[in-house]
Amino acid sequence: MFQRCYSIARNTFIETVRQPIYGVVLLATAGLLVLNVSLAAFTLEDDNKLLLDLGLSTLLLSGLFLSAFSATGVLSREIEDRTVLTVISKPISRPVFFLGKFLGLLAAVLLAYYLSALVFVLAQRHGVLQNSSDPWDAPVLVLGCTSVGIALLAAAFANYFYGKHFGAAAITFVTPLLTVAVLAVGFFDKHFAPVAFGSKYVGGQVLIAAYLVMLAVIVTSAVALAASTRFKQVMTLLICTFVVGVGIASDWIFGQYTATSFAASIAYHIVPNIGPFWVIDGLHAASEETAVPVQYALLASAYALLITAATVGVGIAALQKREVG
Repeated sequence: MFQRCYSIARNTFIETVRQPIYGVVLLATAGLLVLNVSLAAFTLEDDNKLLLDLGLSTLLLSGLFLSAFSATGVLSREIEDRTVLTVISKPISRPVFFLGKFLGLLAAVLLAYYLSALVFVLAQRHGVLQNSSDPWDAPVLVLGCTSVGIALLAAAFANYFYGKHFGAAAITFVTPLLTVAVLAVGFFDKHFAPVAFGSKYVGGQVLIAAYLVMLAVIVTSAVALAASTRFKQVMTLLICTFVVGVGIASDWIFGQYTATSFAASIAYHIVPNIGPFWVIDGLHAASEETAVPVQYALLASAYALLITAATVGVGIAALQKREVG
């Protein structure tokens, strides 16, 4: 069973990474994260707070769109085209098939999130230029652009001479190169002068906030694949958008009325609560009482795991009743 699940997950991961929409969303996310540095310069107070807001929002929306589009590509389209019959007609149960699809989709979405998070870290390190005379962050620009440029050139070379898929090859090269670039940036200040590693880097609270957003993306991936068992692309995207939008404001929309309204209590317990993964208000308060401790991140991880497991169970049940022949 484990070998079959792994094979399905591996094939799903490769299929997802090779989808054109995967590269488009990834490039759009990177472009928006870079553009946020300029967009955040028009506040009347602390521009870097808006930059953090925009960065985390971009990561969340990127995960939402990528989950919805990729899920329909690896499951809904297979059901509609009936190519799924070639798999489940063999001695592979539908729960194993769905679980393999989810693990492969999740791996691809998390890889995209990791790459986007690296760009997010570079953007946060660069910060907003408060004045036109402020210097650019040379290590961020040089090391970041160089790593991406080398990866794209290497992918083009592999595609032209060896027939490799350009998108998959680009992901293969950019992942280690951009990781090294982000780590190397931590050893320099804005003028390439050596400093102690991390002294000019983003704070740990920012990284915890990005990690919590990643948990929300994991939940969204499970919702997207479960919805894909019954719906096509547009409806799946709408369901994911509803879950994320209402889930973030669940405490305000339903939570405050649970004691007086039975319907609100039911909705509060059915709709996944994404609020615990969105801690930007606490970060802006910048006080010890609102700082996000590691224990909170661990509890949020367990909570996300439970929601994801429940959603996967719903998806398996929906697939069990779906006519695919």
